[in-house]
Amino acid sequence: MGPMRDPLLDDAAIAAALDTLPGWARTGNEIEKTYECASFPAAISFVVSVGFAAEAADHHPDLDIRWRRVRVALTTHDSDGLTERDIALARTIEGIA
Repeated sequence: MGPMRDPLLDDAAIAAALDTLPGWARTGNEIEKTYECASFPAAISFVVSVGFAAEAADHHPDLDIRWRRVRVALTTHDSDGLTERDIALARTIEGIA
């Protein structure tokens, strides 16, 4: 028997969650947001904080740093789509930002 997978969210649940996450958008099987930080060191500090939160949640986003901009993308690879884990981590990242 394979690993337990998180259940996928349906389109309505994803849309409802995104309504509560300003700036986040769905692209296929991901949700993503680009954060603009005050400086490059602030962007690195943000990424470090997100990294610790992601490790604590055992759920790891794709992070793309471009000077002061940090793009965060979330999906649940094991489930091949979006799950409650993605929404929960997005909320945590909003709290960090």
